[in-house]
Amino acid sequence: MAESFAFEIAGKVLEKLGSAAYETISLAWGVREEFEKLKLTLAAIRAVVLDAEQQRARSLELSLWLQRFKDACYHVEDLIDEFEIEALRRQVLKRGSTVRKVRHFFSGSNPLAFRFRMGYKIKKANEMLKEIAAEKAKFHLTEKHETNVIHRERETYSFVKTSSVIGRDEAKQHLINLLMNPTDGEDIPVLPIVGIGGIGKTTLAQLVFNEESVKSHFELRIWVCVTEDFDIKQLMIKIIKSATGMNCKDMNKEELHKVLQDCLNGKRFFMVLDDVWNEDKKKWSELKDLLCGGAQGSKIIVTTRIRKVATITGTIPPYDLEHLSYENCLSLFLKLAFKEGEEKQHDNLVRIGEGIVQKCKGVALAVKTLGSLLCSTRVQHDWELVRDSELWKLKQEENDILPALKLSYDHLPWYLKQCFAFCSVFPKDFEFSHLLLISLWMANGFLQSPYENEEPEDIGNRYMQELLSRSFFQQVDDDLLFPTLKMHDLVHDLALSVAQNEVNSCNHYSTGNVRHLWFDLSKQDASQLPNNLRCLQSLFLLNEDGKADSESLVAEVISRSKHLRALHLANCSLEQLPNNIRYLKQLRCLNLGNNGNIKRLANSICNLQSLQTLSLGGCWGIEELPKDIRYLISLRSLMVTTKQTRLQENRISCLTSLRTLIFSECENLEKLFEDIQNLTALRELFIVECNNLVSLPQGLNYLTALEILVIFNCEKLDLTMEELELEKKEDGSLRKLAIGGVPKLESLPQWILLRSAKTLQRLTIGELENLSMLPTWFQHLTSLQTLEIGDCPKLSFLPEGLQHLTALKRLHIGECQKLSKRCIKETGEDWPKIAHVPDFYCDETDDK
Repeated sequence: MAESFAFEIAGKVLEKLGSAAYETISLAWGVREEFEKLKLTLAAIRAVVLDAEQQRARSLELSLWLQRFKDACYHVEDLIDEFEIEALRRQVLKRGSTVRKVRHFFSGSNPLAFRFRMGYKIKKANEMLKEIAAEKAKFHLTEKHETNVIHRERETYSFVKTSSVIGRDEAKQHLINLLMNPTDGEDIPVLPIVGIGGIGKTTLAQLVFNEESVKSHFELRIWVCVTEDFDIKQLMIKIIKSATGMNCKDMNKEELHKVLQDCLNGKRFFMVLDDVWNEDKKKWSELKDLLCGGAQGSKIIVTTRIRKVATITGTIPPYDLEHLSYENCLSLFLKLAFKEGEEKQHDNLVRIGEGIVQKCKGVALAVKTLGSLLCSTRVQHDWELVRDSELWKLKQEENDILPALKLSYDHLPWYLKQCFAFCSVFPKDFEFSHLLLISLWMANGFLQSPYENEEPEDIGNRYMQELLSRSFFQQVDDDLLFPTLKMHDLVHDLALSVAQNEVNSCNHYSTGNVRHLWFDLSKQDASQLPNNLRCLQSLFLLNEDGKADSESLVAEVISRSKHLRALHLANCSLEQLPNNIRYLKQLRCLNLGNNGNIKRLANSICNLQSLQTLSLGGCWGIEELPKDIRYLISLRSLMVTTKQTRLQENRISCLTSLRTLIFSECENLEKLFEDIQNLTALRELFIVECNNLVSLPQGLNYLTALEILVIFNCEKLDLTMEELELEKKEDGSLRKLAIGGVPKLESLPQWILLRSAKTLQRLTIGELENLSMLPTWFQHLTSLQTLEIGDCPKLSFLPEGLQHLTALKRLHIGECQKLSKRCIKETGEDWPKIAHVPDFYCDETDDK
């Protein structure tokens, strides 16, 4: 994206050009010399890019030069892509007896013509880069190396004006109760407070710190604002200064340690470590060891934006600080925007203020920022500008909300920055699934790993978890099929601000080369499409009301966007795909979900050798999958809705790169393909709403990479199967299993569960009206961490041996009347079996 990504994009291109794979490619196609020229010129320009980015605000010409360089890097990346695509095409051409037919299918794959064409393109790219390199001299730039040092001046202190804080009484009292609770053991209890920047973590800690009962309970109170680098010596100096007032800057660590021990010795202390970013467990352990001299009952509160920090530091489960209620936010806003009682004279401004408060979505600092911004004006137009503007367009002081959020962004490594900025393409309040997000990151080449052979899905999941941990995303639900996320409105504003002109989101228009575009035809006229789409990499087109002609618009955009990597046409009222889609040779992700009027897909879609994700979910009209679907050899994720009763062999089963396979709402489907065992890399299989499916193929037994299996709402499905040979019983790899809405199921399928007895971590069963008991072998699921049971009316008891499942941390039971009675805490007949489970919930017994 826009901020400092020219440097990183150039680095990514250089890394590709220098890899062993591209060394081989350059030799094979006779372009090594031109590749070498590209590398040298790119490296020379990249060396001064960091200096250029620091100076760009002073010079429009320099800013335009940087933009040209960044565009050139993307262009070179496209060229590199073409070699990868040609390699994929040649893989398909080598497929045995089908060679002649496939050559006809891929007309235009003449190697000589490809060599000449690519040689010419690389030569032109070199000329373009040489021009950019020649221009850099006039800017007098110096070489600078990448640095991750983040400078900030933020310093917090313990004082708070209690009367100015609204809506935190309950949270304050909860924390005070935790502090007062007696504790056993040698370790000092540490309570982390976690939340998004600006939500009020520091304020809450200040309230607790200054509470009279806390003052009287602890002999010593210490407030420390922790620096980013978590320097132990500096922390010791700050702790001593807060505790005694002594200035020990000139002491060495040994001297500081002695003073600190004298300071804490035998005293019950309460310490707040505010704004902690350190994720190094060793550094935390070193600090904690230095604090061991306090008396029994000493406590520490840590405030942080990062869940990993809470995990490292906390001995008490973290306190997730919730957003302020709308009523409290409005009260705070009015208090800041008006003098006492003045709001009664300005009903019109109060109404506008209500809209402004909704914009803040419960983040206290945002309310304070905008309330303070408007306290000096009573002009209605000024208030409307604030209400209707994106927050990032407003002028911000150093301690306002956007700088506070920007600090979180500045701490991200660059590869996460581009993933985060990309997400601004989604509209506010849009809920996106894990699967969608990772497929889009993958399509755009954002996923990189320092580890050899790490699966891109694993990299994407790691990225997503890190952004979740840092509060850039909010988990909406943890559904096994499609767990969903969203961005807080203010975080979305931040993402827009750093993405700048590369993202054109709903109602947010940009200039320059748009790379990621969201366009809703129910809200925007087709004439509002950006003029320049030649650099477009991601397009999200919506047309839910069907008023516009989606097909002609899609065809037009494709003709103007030759480098699309992701094309999202879900809910677009399509009846057919335009023919020119076959020219999108760089397309990695194609989503046609919920286009129920499409009857068949043109076979030319199988020309898209780079395609990694294809979603046909909710395409209820599809009569048959394309016969040449087996040529999509890069496909990693496939979601299918079809009218077919049976799926032919040697089609989907040839997609040996598949990691995720989803059958959804296939109402007529009676059987899956029998050669499913050929999908040796398959990790996730979902079978949902397939009411005529009778059985599963035997080949399912041999999917030894399968980690997630979800079977839901399949009325006729019979899950009984002949027992496996003894040697096959424990070669499974399932980590998560969900079975529900299968009326024929009377007992859990041993052939699935026992094979993965040592690996299964989560089991969800629900809507099983004929399930009467859990098997005695259930106690062999030794890795089980989460068990969820819902709506199983005949299930009357838990199996013996459940108490031996020591890994079990979470047990939730709902709508199981017979079972619930036996699980009443302390008194239920089955309570001894589950008393060891820390997170236990049962809807029938929870309040008893």
